[in-house]
Amino acid sequence: MHDPVNRRILIIDDNRSVHEDFIKIIGRRAPEEPAFDALAAELFGDAGPARPTRPDFDVDSTYQGAEGLELVRRALAAGRPYAMAFVDVRMPPGWDGIETLARVWEVDPDLQAVICSAYSDHSWEQIVSALGNSDRFVILRKPFDNIEVTQLASALTAKWDLARRARTRVADLEHAVALRTRELELAGERLRDEIARRERTEIDLAHALKLEAMGRLAAGIAHEINSPMQYVSGSLA
Repeated sequence: MHDPVNRRILIIDDNRSVHEDFIKIIGRRAPEEPAFDALAAELFGDAGPARPTRPDFDVDSTYQGAEGLELVRRALAAGRPYAMAFVDVRMPPGWDGIETLARVWEVDPDLQAVICSAYSDHSWEQIVSALGNSDRFVILRKPFDNIEVTQLASALTAKWDLARRARTRVADLEHAVALRTRELELAGERLRDEIARRERTEIDLAHALKLEAMGRLAAGIAHEINSPMQYVSGSLA
């Protein structure tokens, strides 16, 4: 079991009608919309028109780059980060889309982005110079197609989710390796302690054997000395 895909999307564009378009294309559908299929089946039977399915996205809107940056900060602080953002290039009087995205990535480098523009305000070289040759963004020219928007939203939110899961998996593996390494270190310490204990035991045993041998030697010498003394004593008596 795993958490659902993060489908939180942020729209940063100074044109309110663009926000309305995005919400119509990818926004969360009204509760009554799913009843369309049942009604169509009732009216047309199995041959009724098929309604294309798509995931529902949670869409937030803001109209300037600085406002978008603040929403990204708040989302991170709440533990509900955005998976991706559609960012317009021209947003007077504030930051343009390139500067906005650069600042947003300083706060949330995982955010996937679509840079939207109807003009050639920035060359590809200028964009790469500002944002780096990154796989975290794609460029979408206006007027955009509904299918393009839906596909980008689906693909980039899935990409964000896969990247997050991959990092979690790597972190879990690193934790497991750290635990196993510690277990091996403890086992090594116990083995070294056991070797040291045995070495001390062997030294003590060797010392005891040496003392025993010396005792036997002393006893033998005493016996050899004592025997002639007894003979002499007997003779004198």
